Amino acid sequence: MKPDVVIIGAGAAGLMCALTAAGRGRRVLLLEHANKAGKKILMSGGGRCNFTNLYCEPGNFLSANPHFCKSALARYTQWDFIALVAKHGVPYHEKKLGQLFCDNKSSDILNLLLKECADAGVELLLDTLVTQIDKSESGYSLATSAGPVSCESLVIASGGLSIPTLGASGFGYQVAGQFGHTLLPTRAGLVPFTITEPKLKAFCTELSGTSVEDCLVSCNGMSFTENILFTHRGLSGPAILQISSYWQPGDVVSINLLPHMDLPQWLAEQQGERPNSELKTLLAELFTKKMAALLVESWFESKPLKQYSSAELKAIADKLANWQLTPAGTEGYRTAEVTLGGIDTREVSSKTFESLKAPGLYFVGEVLDVTGHLGGFNFQWAWASGHCAGLVV
Repeated sequence: MKPDVVIIGAGAAGLMCALTAAGRGRRVLLLEHANKAGKKILMSGGGRCNFTNLYCEPGNFLSANPHFCKSALARYTQWDFIALVAKHGVPYHEKKLGQLFCDNKSSDILNLLLKECADAGVELLLDTLVTQIDKSESGYSLATSAGPVSCESLVIASGGLSIPTLGASGFGYQVAGQFGHTLLPTRAGLVPFTITEPKLKAFCTELSGTSVEDCLVSCNGMSFTENILFTHRGLSGPAILQISSYWQPGDVVSINLLPHMDLPQWLAEQQGERPNSELKTLLAELFTKKMAALLVESWFESKPLKQYSSAELKAIADKLANWQLTPAGTEGYRTAEVTLGGIDTREVSSKTFESLKAPGLYFVGEVLDVTGHLGGFNFQWAWASGHCAGLVV
């Protein structure tokens, strides 16, 4: 097999790179070690694929080299991918905060990518392992389970370490290391927190499955307002997943359970209007009855409102607006949506995604040290980086 371009990894970035390169008339071979292409696409967004975000911009991405993502995101925007979705007649909707989801199933997105690849003449081989890569005079030679392959351009689109049950591996990092690239430390991102402190763990376990809407969660100078979810292991939900990417072991996380309320004023008003009401009765109007009772039991003294001093009411408001906790850790790659860190982008062209260490070698998608926020940003990075590399390979 002697294609012009070999792409390793038939996920979001690999598929986009393949259809773009083949659309230019390049002979493209797309290799995937799993038995199906786009497994992460299929399970994303609860099976409805949050395929991009209306408000995508460079500030939605983490990287040790924050300027790297700007070029690709400007050259292949969310509007470009939305146009592709519209071309295939895939129905979609905005859920919230600019997040675009399929009306039907994630397979709508995967199928349109596979159709574009097939129409452009991409050859896709599934269940194919790459066991060795060597630099050759004319490009690269590969030993694969489907036989030897040689090519001019080699694209690594193998993803990160998140969700190993879907086939995630460190393959891309190994290839980068083989050709002299620096790897920045990797860790799980967009991932739930685990809690081990006995009282707090019991609190979370008791409330497992309970969601609180629009909490303000802060850590290390970053804040996100979204829902939080109690689990039997600790804390999850969109706001927790977002802040996890900025959290380091030992850091304190602050949670404002009611950021849209002036709590001191509200509590004072309630004390005046309903002096005989119990605090847990009052809080049950803001949270579930169970959560209200647990909050009072764990944090406050239960008594009628008229018996609280103004200082005590202020302390209650402060606690609800600034609940501080220190997670024991995260659930790790098993449930993480993305991998933080990866290939140092200072050694990769921001325009072409070609290695600055090994000509003809390209890296796209999650394998690079670029990680988006929750809400369709990581898919947009896959589309943008895959497209820009596909224009030149």
